Amino acid sequence: MKVHIVIGTRPQYVKLAALRDKLAQEFELTVIDTGQHYHRQLSLALLEDLKLPPPDINLKVGSGGHGEITGRILIGLEKLWIKSRPDLVVVVGDTNSCLGGALAAAKIGIPVAHVEAGLRSFEKNLPEEINRVLTDHISELLFITETSAKKNLLREGIRPDQIHFVGNIMIDTLFQHLVAAKKRRPWQRFMLAPGEYGIVTLHRPENVDAADKLTSLIGSIYQVAGSLPLIFPVHPRTKANLQKIASKWPEMKIIDPFGYLDFIGLLARAKLVLTDSGGIQEESSVLGIPCVTLRRRTERPVTVEKGTNILAGTTDRGIAGAVTQALGQPRSTRPIPRWDGRAADRIVKILVKWSKV
Repeated sequence: MKVHIVIGTRPQYVKLAALRDKLAQEFELTVIDTGQHYHRQLSLALLEDLKLPPPDINLKVGSGGHGEITGRILIGLEKLWIKSRPDLVVVVGDTNSCLGGALAAAKIGIPVAHVEAGLRSFEKNLPEEINRVLTDHISELLFITETSAKKNLLREGIRPDQIHFVGNIMIDTLFQHLVAAKKRRPWQRFMLAPGEYGIVTLHRPENVDAADKLTSLIGSIYQVAGSLPLIFPVHPRTKANLQKIASKWPEMKIIDPFGYLDFIGLLARAKLVLTDSGGIQEESSVLGIPCVTLRRRTERPVTVEKGTNILAGTTDRGIAGAVTQALGQPRSTRPIPRWDGRAADRIVKILVKWSKV
């Protein structure tokens, strides 16, 4: 059976690392990178860290608006698949690459499997939420990371036999590389000791694209930096917008994006993380690191219920209160169901069974 998997962003590379070899052992696998992320640290450096071979195909769609990027992906994939005709397309997450891959396949009658299906923030104006819902409703197989996702999908009319609770492949990759990541001791580059610093990441358009919103957020984070050194690996999108509102924040160490191993090593020994990233909500919860999420809602509620995640919103008061709460609570040791490093095995087992029907 010919299986094509579509990726295009840093988190999708991380998830691919857990799946690739296991899929390749069972199927004729082709990896397609749409080129949605083109910064070296967000794409090519991951190949080195995760010991992944280069993708088989790169569409090189680059930057642009949501419609422009998705359109380029649709055009490129449709041309490819009309000729190569895979038996199954696997898409991952909630990006434009995910939706573009699912749409291109479904339009020409190729079954789609969605890894990380069913997550909902219930914020219908967010591009990621639109991508999630549409991808789920044109997919044949839906692989979910937490039980809330099953409830969401059933509520939306998805058949129970399409839904498979497999766990979280991002955590598979985390477990595979955690020892190597810690050995790098990346905190030493900043003359810091383990447990004596925090990490900041910001990249969501609703947080960084409007100058007043970004200024307010950075001001709130800056207050935290007065009592805890903060390391801020800046996403290219955020960096461009930060340069418009300010040039220096001396209490924060603002740096270029880290590679995967360096970032995981840094995260594993942090005292606190402030983020709007879904993946970091997951990784910090498994590592037991207090996480303050700079959003009003999360599509990953299990990280709040069983992990270390606290939803702060984006106001000064909300962030200050969440930081106080996060620093005052003990590190979490509660396991999250099926976030055990074996999600990829479960996915491949289901796909093998599906291929024989």
